Amino acid sequence: MRKSRFIEAQIIGMIKEQEAGMPTAEVCRRHGLSTATFYKLKAKYGGMD
Repeated sequence: MRKSRFIEAQIIGMIKEQEAGMPTAEVCRRHGLSTATFYKLKAKYGGMD
């Protein structure tokens, strides 16, 4: 399996930005990933804090 280019803490930070009210498209643009990838990561790491 390919290693993610983001560490777990970065992914959780992105999810928190989006949950705090930042539009998903803006979060994705800032971090250089697609919305589909963001939602896959959110499904995997969304319950972690």
